[in-house]
Amino acid sequence: MIRLAIAQVRPRKADYQGNLRAFGEQLRALAGAPDPPDLLILPETALTGYFLEGGVQEVAVTAEQLYADLAQVHRESGAPPLEVIVGFYEIWQNRLHNAVLAAALGGPDAGVRHVHRKVFLPTYGVFDEERFVEPGLTVEAFDLRWGRAAAVVCEDAWHSILPTIAALDGAQLLVVVSASPARGLNPSLAADGRPGSVERWERTVQAIAAEHGLYLVLAQLAGFEGGKALQGGSCVIGPRGEVLARAPLFDEAWLTVELDLDEITRARAETPLLSDLELRLPHLVESLAARRRPGGRPPSEPVPPRRPRAPRPPHRARLEPDPLAIDPALARRWLVEFLRDEVRRSRGFERAVIGLSGGVDSALVTMLAAEALGPEQVTAIRMPYRSSSPESLDHAQLVIEATGVRSETIEITDAVEGLAARLPQRPDPTRLGNIMARMRMITLFDRSVALQALPIGTGNKSERLLGYFTWHADDSPPVNPIGDLFKVQVWDLARHVGVPEAIVAKPASADLVSGQTDEGDFGIS
Repeated sequence: MIRLAIAQVRPRKADYQGNLRAFGEQLRALAGAPDPPDLLILPETALTGYFLEGGVQEVAVTAEQLYADLAQVHRESGAPPLEVIVGFYEIWQNRLHNAVLAAALGGPDAGVRHVHRKVFLPTYGVFDEERFVEPGLTVEAFDLRWGRAAAVVCEDAWHSILPTIAALDGAQLLVVVSASPARGLNPSLAADGRPGSVERWERTVQAIAAEHGLYLVLAQLAGFEGGKALQGGSCVIGPRGEVLARAPLFDEAWLTVELDLDEITRARAETPLLSDLELRLPHLVESLAARRRPGGRPPSEPVPPRRPRAPRPPHRARLEPDPLAIDPALARRWLVEFLRDEVRRSRGFERAVIGLSGGVDSALVTMLAAEALGPEQVTAIRMPYRSSSPESLDHAQLVIEATGVRSETIEITDAVEGLAARLPQRPDPTRLGNIMARMRMITLFDRSVALQALPIGTGNKSERLLGYFTWHADDSPPVNPIGDLFKVQVWDLARHVGVPEAIVAKPASADLVSGQTDEGDFGIS
């Protein structure tokens, strides 16, 4: 039996020493523990965070330096001897790599066991690794105190050849360290209240474990970096592809499980896929080599006969899922965790301040912030102008009462009119609306300083894509939880969290000009 633990961590970005101290605290908790793990696994880039781009060179260390640092904090912690697998940014032969270290800490055989350098570097979507690190070229298994393991980094696992090589090299346990951003709010992708990316990862590692008859650990980073949600959801998979344990989403966790290595023997006897591959692999490799030689096809392989094709069935239109549909419960959890992480952990604030207009966007953000930070830590600011709709103030009050947040009402008419009176001519409604929007942002940021509270934005993605916002006004707050939601998604989520229906159902309006609506501005009827 082997007892292993996954430390699903949320490192402070680019703070190698601080994250190393946090690792020492985790080890200190093992001192005197009745059942300490034999193997402790930390995710990809666990001591620095992942999205560092050009900052990689500032935090990368050699494997020898990382081992020395880990060994020191292990000695200071009083923890028993154990082996660790840790993802990190590495300096090797004057080059930068995304790597994973396997090492033994404590005991007579302490030292570095193995270093794997990530082979497949993604350069799509939010990824741009190849600009900042270089690829490794090999994967191999290595011996630990209890048996034989292999480690790969994130996308390596999506290329089936690497897990296969590791299994053929004798790996009983495959460790996949990852820092995968969460994606997939659409109900057609998400399941069990988890993002689609979590579901897809789990299906992938289950298939790897079942095909090769080995245990598999997926160790995921958690938290938020630059607005990107690192999904967490680490898991341990058995040699038949069964899920043995799961960690929670988005947050730190410690996951412990015991593995019976004899189950590998039984699983491979029941489904001998790996032994079948070992027998056929030399022939398959020779076949591939023969195809690359002049002539193209090995003489031992007959030319396949041409068969008449059966008529294709008539095409039937498939109902595609609504691309804008979201799982509102998942979106709510995601954004609440984002606000907690971004306001408190990343920016060091305890309180938030929000301009509450009485519209659905600011109402939703106020309710999310109250859930994330606590209503006593959120101040909603109403900033009416003399032409503002009385309904807006009433609707804002509904949100204040529903959430229990603190509130202030600051009339901006005198400030707006004071500036307007000093201009060469009276501003037209559009110019006056711009002054109102910017005066509200001046007020919000002033209250931010006075209250030591972070301003939270309330703009949605539809407005941003259409350019329907005011520069240096409603685009100014540093954190915007609904900035990736289209307006229809805002309405769905607002109903889910309990925004009063009177607010959700009314026509959207910036309320800068009497009788104005957003749809009217766009000519939508």
